[in-house]
Amino acid sequence: MKKKKPWGGRFSKPTEKTVEEFTESISFDRRLYKYDIEGSIAHARMLGKIGILKKNEAVAIVKGLEGIRKEMDDGRFSFSVELEDIHMNIEKRLIDKIGPAGAKLHTARSRNDQVALDIRLYLRDVIKEIIGCTSEFKSVLVDKARADIAVIIPGYTHLQPAQPVLFSHYLLAYWEMLERDRERFTDCLKRVNTMPLGSGAIAGTSFPVDREYVALLLGFDRITKNSMDAVSDRDFIIEFLSACAILGMHLSRLSEDLIIWSSQEFGFIELPDAFCTGSSMMPQKKNPDVLELVRGKTGRLYGNLLSLLTTMKGLPLTYNRDMQEDKEPLFDSVDTLTSILRLLTELISGIIVKKEAASTAASQGYMWATDVADYLVEKGVPFRTAHEITGKLVGYCIQSGKGIKDIEISWLKRFSDRFEKDIYDIITPEAGVNMRRVAGGTATEMVLKRIREIEEDDL
Repeated sequence: MKKKKPWGGRFSKPTEKTVEEFTESISFDRRLYKYDIEGSIAHARMLGKIGILKKNEAVAIVKGLEGIRKEMDDGRFSFSVELEDIHMNIEKRLIDKIGPAGAKLHTARSRNDQVALDIRLYLRDVIKEIIGCTSEFKSVLVDKARADIAVIIPGYTHLQPAQPVLFSHYLLAYWEMLERDRERFTDCLKRVNTMPLGSGAIAGTSFPVDREYVALLLGFDRITKNSMDAVSDRDFIIEFLSACAILGMHLSRLSEDLIIWSSQEFGFIELPDAFCTGSSMMPQKKNPDVLELVRGKTGRLYGNLLSLLTTMKGLPLTYNRDMQEDKEPLFDSVDTLTSILRLLTELISGIIVKKEAASTAASQGYMWATDVADYLVEKGVPFRTAHEITGKLVGYCIQSGKGIKDIEISWLKRFSDRFEKDIYDIITPEAGVNMRRVAGGTATEMVLKRIREIEEDDL
């Protein structure tokens, strides 16, 4: 015997089983149960406040909903596909538990504004969790930067050796990216924290509901101002998915760096064994699978954003069932991103930096060239001329197989008479790093200053 649909009054035939299976969302929206119950409790209290529900009815509904939440918490609740979604499953169970009073709960609301409320409540918690995970990761980056402050590595542009930089400066570059990510999620939270209940299916409700009271009970900053927009708005989810995709991109770039640097050809770092895997065929292999999966799963974050953008782009106002497709990409992005953040936080703290290998690499590749050009400028040579002179000097070093430190000053003067013996003081990686004492530069004192600023702001 098929269960009667809550909306089935105007239908003469039952819904086909294949249709029920195709349209159900309970298989994934059940994870919203505590938010659906939280919103329903606030709605019931409001209905009691304005006299739509009798006091004893409101009390019975709240008590019944709390009991249902306990059943779900304990895994004792039996979900029904025939009841389509989390809202109808809870409502049906409530009626079974407390009788006709339970059927009054849906007064003055629609599943359209109800689901919008549930997702906003859910996202509020999720955003706070992601901000917390991001902050923990940032703290690990700062701790690692302070611990490895003396390590110099090659800095790259176009994946070609460019200039020596502190490894700590490199780590703090990702700190800055993650701080922008934190700001994006924090800003997104402002728009998430808007209360839509009371918008009904499309036009609001004829009942004298107290929307501000519900917003107060649920901790919202404001209520929505247009019922049509409120039930059809998914901008806040799209904005959240965009922030997830950008954060994923940053973490993917970090993973790519670490994959390259842990290779035998680079050998700048050693990844912790617990975050690597081996080969079923080649005994010597230590594969950076976690980092590769971070890189790969970032594509899912992009895909989830594009999925919802595509779903929404052609929808007429207001609610359309297409919008049921908002939840699976949302849930997948949440699960993917939180697992990535937690894994990388542990992985980064276990990285061993191979200081000698990194320092040796930072001494190669003619990375002194910019410093030599700047030296000539300080001696009065116009920059473009200094650039050309230094380029010719680099070409000579390549052809002769010599480093600049191996070239006597008399020979250097053939390139420019402005060269003096003090040129040899600036061509080491340490000198190249510490000459850059500009704010935001890689000099040790500037990096330590930035670390102190970050630590003081976190107090």
